[in-house]
Order: sequence, then structure tokens, then C-alpha cells
Amino acid sequence: MTHPTTQTTPATAGHPNRLAPSPTTLFTYGTLQANDVLTALLGRIPARIPALAPGWRAAALESRVYPGLVPAPNATASGLLLTDLTPTEWRILDLFEDDRYDLREITLASGKTGWAYTWPGGEVRAEDWNLHHFTTQHLTTYAARCARIAPAFASSATDR
Repeated sequence: MTHPTTQTTPATAGHPNRLAPSPTTLFTYGTLQANDVLTALLGRIPARIPALAPGWRAAALESRVYPGLVPAPNATASGLLLTDLTPTEWRILDLFEDDRYDLREITLASGKTGWAYTWPGGEVRAEDWNLHHFTTQHLTTYAARCARIAPAFASSATDR
């Protein structure tokens, strides 16, 4: 078994269609843990279960309210595993995460794998991103922004 921090190239690096590997479960560690954000983007809250990703951390990013998942040998990122995304919902979330992120399969503490949008580097702060701080300080504005841009994502996702 390859430790997630030893992978040097994401499965989708430079790939014109990151979803070509047909991912099935998505490990969310940041804003996609919030019901309001999921509802704004997808119109529903997908089935999910708590999950841990050893060897990774949800890092705070410079001048951003959302995090990046980065390798961290002595850390464990907590999050949720979305288990019932439709192909259209995958395309919507892929557009939402954009090209700043790499999509890669990671090993979870359960021994199972899940796909995650990882941060390739740069702008990473020393402290971890804090879901409670995001929820109390930024969620309302962020979810409203997601609701405004969701129709464009949905339109593009069905055109693919």
C-alpha cells in the first residue's frame, strides 16, 4: 500500500478530464462539509459518513476562506466522505474546485480509499483550517456566493 504522502503525481495531473478515472466517493475536508454549501451547489445534501485521512492536513490558505488538503506525515485530516454523488454532481463539484486543485485517490483511516481535491502547494499557512471559524464567520456569504454561481456550473456540467 502506498502511503498518501509518498505519491508524487496526482492521478489527474495534466489530465484534460479529471473525472476520467470515474471516482465514486469524495473525501471533503473543507467548505463542502457544510450543508448550506452542498445545498447551494447541488440542491441536496448527499449521503456522507465521517472519515479521516492520515498523512494529510486541511491547511489554511493565505487570503482564502477555504482550505487546501496537503501532505503532512504526522497529521490526520478529518472530514466527510460523500458516497452517492451522481455523475452530474461530480461534474458540478469538479467545476467548483477548478484547476487550482488536483484530484487524487487517497487512503483513509478505515483502509478504504476516497477521492479528494488536494492542494498542489503555495499559499499554505502553518495553521490548519478551522470549520467552526468558517461556519461562524464566512458560511452565510460563502453559501450565497455558491448559490449565485451554481446555475452556471449546473449548465456546464450537463453540457459535458
